[in-house]
Amino acid sequence: MAADAHLSELGEILKSRRAELTPRTVGLPDTGGRRVPGLRREEVALLAAISSDYYTRLEQGRIQPSASVLAALAHVLRLSDRQRDHLFELAGRQRARHRRPAAQKAHPQLLRLLDDLTVSPGVVIGRRMDILAWNPLAAALFTDFAKVPEGRRNCVRILFTDPGMRTLYADWRAVARDCVSHLRMETAKHPEDPQLINLVGELSVEDSDFGRWWGGRHAPSRRAGVKRFHHPVVGELVLDWDTLICGGNPDQELVVWTAEPGTPSYDGLSALASRAAGRPGGLTTGQAGETG
Repeated sequence: MAADAHLSELGEILKSRRAELTPRTVGLPDTGGRRVPGLRREEVALLAAISSDYYTRLEQGRIQPSASVLAALAHVLRLSDRQRDHLFELAGRQRARHRRPAAQKAHPQLLRLLDDLTVSPGVVIGRRMDILAWNPLAAALFTDFAKVPEGRRNCVRILFTDPGMRTLYADWRAVARDCVSHLRMETAKHPEDPQLINLVGELSVEDSDFGRWWGGRHAPSRRAGVKRFHHPVVGELVLDWDTLICGGNPDQELVVWTAEPGTPSYDGLSALASRAAGRPGGLTTGQAGETG
């Protein structure tokens, strides 16, 4: 009975806190027409990356949430540390106390490998699928990463928010679903990372496909495969891609796209590399600054 009472109190806290917030407080558009003040249940659920039905049962005190769901809700509802701790106590969960992750900077070994790639696009990816470094051929194939603000230089965000990605990939939907699966793995490893929570909430609001795929079942993300591109300069490309995880920092990986020599795709990459080399700065590797 005590456990039921605690869950009922937890539900009341969620409900009352939801009523205190406005859409603008959490970064949502305020469309008006609300019969009662505060956020709607489905809005909280969307930002926390859980189903509306699951969140409704939480407010009704019918289920015990996991630590990762509690962390996401505490962030979405802008709870103080004291309020957050109380929420975890009511749910009978131990709140993880994570140290702030060290600033991200591409590992020197991966940068050396990246510098050696002349006819293969390469990108160094860190936590949250942030882009930490790239070579000019990757910029020529995908987008000019240097022009993307550092705080938004993220694989998933670019894939869902840059309209050019939907025409560049021959099967954008398959690629996007794989990225959502990979991001889910990242959130499982770092469930209380506020930047990850913000990223999921942002994309859930901005893109209906992301929200639907995030809430559904996903196959494990792949580490290798074949991608087909419709490039606006060199035309059709069929590229193999593979992932090298950094032994010195498992949170970082080098993703490389290659083509078999003698194929039209290899010729296309060679032409793209020549074009990239002709730009100011030549084939100097691009690298992001330090981020949290």
